[in-house]
Amino acid sequence: MIDLDDHDRQPAAYDPDRLMPRSKVVVWLAAVFLVGALLGGVGVNELRASQAERERAASVSLVALPASAGGGGLDVEGVLRLEGQLAVINTGPAPITVVAVTGQRPGAEVHGTGGSVVLRPGGTGWVEVKLRFECATAFGSEPLSVRLSVEAADRQAREVTYSVALAGSVWHLNAERPCEYLAREGSARQQEDSPGS
Repeated sequence: MIDLDDHDRQPAAYDPDRLMPRSKVVVWLAAVFLVGALLGGVGVNELRASQAERERAASVSLVALPASAGGGGLDVEGVLRLEGQLAVINTGPAPITVVAVTGQRPGAEVHGTGGSVVLRPGGTGWVEVKLRFECATAFGSEPLSVRLSVEAADRQAREVTYSVALAGSVWHLNAERPCEYLAREGSARQQEDSPGS
């Protein structure tokens, strides 16, 4: 049996150490929110930095210029074949590897010989190429559109097209003498074949 008239019991008292006052709860929740916001901000910054790094690694920017030409020969149809080099300058922010080069337009063709070239940002490399020029039409004002197969820093292959001016280039200067010779020979043959000579 329970005696409800027991007077020796103490009434329940308010113990400030046992219960957290409302102001402390608010401060505690605000601190938790602040820590969460800081961690979230750090995570977002890391995500942005990672995305910027991926974009930088995927970016490809370059310049291509005729660098040298020599050797080869001229055939009777007026086609000059040379071996040469294409200078490629990496103007992008990340290293690239030039894997292949090809270009064609009426009267002119360029093909890489198969060697790849690694270029650091701001670096220049020389790609070995084979050149084919039809003397009569190759060196007009129209540029040669060269397609470069490039592997970016993210290891993904990309195709980059660059217009190379042939008129006045090193390739043109190396082709002038053989093409002039061919033109003189052709003119001399026409004079011999013409009636009344």
